[in-house]
Amino acid sequence: MAATGHADTSVGHGELIKAVDRALTTHGRALLTGPAGAGKTEVVRAVEAAAAARGESVLRLAPEAADQWIPEASAAALLASVPATALERLSGPQRTAIALLRREADAPRAGRDHVALRLAVVEVLRTLAAGRPVLLVIDNAQWLDAESTDLLRFALRLTPPGVRVLAAERVQGGAPVGEPLCGPGVPAVRVPPLGADEVAELLLRHGLPARLAGRIHQASGGNPRLALALGHSLAEAAEARDGSAHHADALPVTGQAREVARRLLAGAPAHARRTLLLAALASRPTIPLLRRAGRPDAEAELAEAERAALVRVGEDGTVEFTAGALPTALAADAGWPERAAGHAALAAAVDDPVQAVRHRALAVDTPDQWLAAEITEAAAVCRRRGQRALAAELGLLAAERTPSTLAGEELARLVTAAEDAGWAGRADLARRATRAVLARDASPADRVRARLAVIDAAGQALGTLDETFAYAMDEAAGDPALQAAVQLRIAWKHNLSDGDPVRSRDAAAAAGALAALGGDQTAEAMALTVRARMGRILGDAGAEEILAEALALPAPEVPLGMRNAPQYLAVRHALFDDRLDDARRQLMVLLPAVRRTGSAEDVFEVLRSLTEVELRSGRCESASAHARRALELTIEAGLSPGPAWYVAATAETMGGSFARAEGYARRGIQASQEEQDQVFLSRSLHALGLVELATGEAAKAVATLRRVAELEAAQQVVDPSILRWHGELAEALIAADAPEEAAELIEPVRAVALGLGRTGVVAALDRAGALCLAARGDADGAVRLLEDTARRFEALGLPLERGRTLLALARVERRRRRRAPARAALRAAAEVFERAGAGPWAALAREPAPGDGTGAPASAAAALTDAEARLALLVSQGASNQEAAAKLFLSVKTVEARLTRIYQKLDVRSRAQLATALRTQ
Repeated sequence: MAATGHADTSVGHGELIKAVDRALTTHGRALLTGPAGAGKTEVVRAVEAAAAARGESVLRLAPEAADQWIPEASAAALLASVPATALERLSGPQRTAIALLRREADAPRAGRDHVALRLAVVEVLRTLAAGRPVLLVIDNAQWLDAESTDLLRFALRLTPPGVRVLAAERVQGGAPVGEPLCGPGVPAVRVPPLGADEVAELLLRHGLPARLAGRIHQASGGNPRLALALGHSLAEAAEARDGSAHHADALPVTGQAREVARRLLAGAPAHARRTLLLAALASRPTIPLLRRAGRPDAEAELAEAERAALVRVGEDGTVEFTAGALPTALAADAGWPERAAGHAALAAAVDDPVQAVRHRALAVDTPDQWLAAEITEAAAVCRRRGQRALAAELGLLAAERTPSTLAGEELARLVTAAEDAGWAGRADLARRATRAVLARDASPADRVRARLAVIDAAGQALGTLDETFAYAMDEAAGDPALQAAVQLRIAWKHNLSDGDPVRSRDAAAAAGALAALGGDQTAEAMALTVRARMGRILGDAGAEEILAEALALPAPEVPLGMRNAPQYLAVRHALFDDRLDDARRQLMVLLPAVRRTGSAEDVFEVLRSLTEVELRSGRCESASAHARRALELTIEAGLSPGPAWYVAATAETMGGSFARAEGYARRGIQASQEEQDQVFLSRSLHALGLVELATGEAAKAVATLRRVAELEAAQQVVDPSILRWHGELAEALIAADAPEEAAELIEPVRAVALGLGRTGVVAALDRAGALCLAARGDADGAVRLLEDTARRFEALGLPLERGRTLLALARVERRRRRRAPARAALRAAAEVFERAGAGPWAALAREPAPGDGTGAPASAAAALTDAEARLALLVSQGASNQEAAAKLFLSVKTVEARLTRIYQKLDVRSRAQLATALRTQ
């Protein structure tokens, strides 16, 4: 698709198309409604294509806006598309009426035989339906002229059942005109807005960055045409700047995006536009505020706007636009005088002094020394409240209102605004403030502080900032404290973007030495924290001592943040060590503290850790709540989405839905690749691999988890407790009939885990080891090891891992045809999962025994391994060796060898005998 913003509603509308088909099949009529850009036309075209494929005659009518003012224009267009053979049975007056209509649709209607015309349309439809079913499609039914609407209404009342009618109409408020056209009781199907998942898929299909999906979904309200237009506008703006679109960039409502927004806003009555503009200009619009600002009829006007699907009005009077682009378009189209008047009215109406100052500043466009000072104080209030993004906006506004004679004050305000933006993760504001600083006669220190703000606001996307790092390092020369700050961020980049913990550790050591030289104990503590974190990754036994040294130094403050503090790393280490109660207790202390600071990234990190702690503790509902809040915060604050999608994937895997988990994991993978984030790329791949393993896609799980292994090896990760993929890959290998390879993986990792005291990791590896024993024929040894492992997981307080172990035990018991122990293990697993709120896993435990999830009968499944049973089922259903190999991600030679073993185990000699054996055993 070109950058025109036309919606591609094949994304997210599969069920919608089925619903329309069902309505047409059941009732013969269907009405499809939705706002401009919702994708109605694409749905209609899909229904048309399906009807044509079934051999139906499809008549299509798609009037344009100008047609509504031309009497009988749409009727003429419809009849012009009818084949000549359909007119042969018409009487003379009927043919004459149609001929006159075709030739003179815009001529005076006097003198025409309107009765003959009506009967002619009925006869044409009957003739067409006599040969084969007819689908009459009326797209853009809102633009039918009144005379054509009346004519079609008459004709459709008299047509036989063989004529089905689909009307699609742009509706934002009021009753659709298609309803009386199609008759009473017509099923109405409304095109719903796309979800964030579907917006992500839409962006990917059109070559746009998936990491922007959350913000574009919020700005578009799920309208696909608006979402695409915003995505293209952002990509074009990024290309004009530096070639990369950042997840926190302001979304430009320009060009096609503004046109789509205008079409949506056209649904609002003219008398409500002033009220809508005031709501667009207010930070937190409410009906009482708008009344105080001079709109006494605000409630009634907003009720009309709500019926037009432009706003949502809460029970408490709060007003929220359905798409974030709408207030931007309203403000842009209003013009300066109207905006200034609106801000002046709001300044007198708001209760919050900070907002009053903001509106007063936006109501003028001239420098004012005293107003600039007031704005600066308001920014300081926001900083104390933890509202760093608003502080950054106000700081920039204060700089703009500062007279040119006060250049020093203007520069100080710009530098502070940049730092506030860096703290808030607002890359757009940080870049804007930094550009202004660099354009002035700023000292090297101020230039470095501004550049550091750009780095801090970049989130996970540090891999694109090499030039910024180079300039910052050059300008910091001679100032050890500034050099330490730059080196610290270089250390973070080496880990996050480069995946190199050794270089990260070395950069942190250099930063620590510089910080000590500059007398900056906070930076020194941060440097020690990075060294401890990298030491843990590299399996350094001295990492805990380094962390203790960092904890002994003063607690960190701005601008480095809690997520990089030793206190937070201590929480992560407790999580890695399965000291879950300690981790939760410390996180509950940190959560209110980080919320006070105003750092969205810090709040996200604490929520992320809480999600992980609660999942491991078997509190899936609480974990899901934390994950939802983390995702909401990411979208609200414009943070890098990769980590949030990973967190959502982990919560869904355990307590939600495997299908949703897969979607989140895939988006996390895409976003992390786009931002060159090696750390969360590994994590999202691990989440996807676990879903594939749990849902029986063993070959896919092996491929996915091998990518994790390669990334972890490239990152030189030694400690297996940080990302616990090893046991999952071993289990996937066993399920894929590669137990020897699984054993080779388990042995060295288990030795490292034992040496480092990672008991939870050892238990997970032992579960995989037990399955290895079972695959090699030692079922008794496998059962003993699984029972022991389940007890160890219970002692460690890891209920979900215990449940997974009981599931494995049930599989082994079924393999050796011990049905009672297998049922007991399944019941115990189901109880564990249900108590934890782990719905997807409880469903696995409740699945019936036959086939063990492979589709083969119980006795066949008992004789075959999981991988063999899957292959046997495919072959028995008629798959060739090549087809089975492609389906299972195997070579043809592997399929042939595995089939030989299957034939031997089941004592069969052909595919026909195999199919019979699977049916009868």
